[in-house]
Amino acid sequence: MYNLIKAYMGRMTIQDVNNFAISKNVYLSQEELNFVYEFLSKNWEQIIQNPKLLNLDRYKDRFSPENFEKIKKLFLEYSSRYSSFI
Repeated sequence: MYNLIKAYMGRMTIQDVNNFAISKNVYLSQEELNFVYEFLSKNWEQIIQNPKLLNLDRYKDRFSPENFEKIKKLFLEYSSRYSSFI
């Protein structure tokens, strides 16, 4: 599974991030989108190795309150759903 994720992350675009967000009813500002893309590009390995160590509240000021709550909910949902596969 790790190799599949690594391959995807190597070709992930900012538009992929935006499309996923929109599909989940999260409409990011350009600043929010840039932050998410850069953060994921740099930190995806640490996140999948131990998602429980990621303290999303540290990044609360990077998002609108509405987007932050949606992102936090999505992260918890996806990490609980897929953590056993990684």
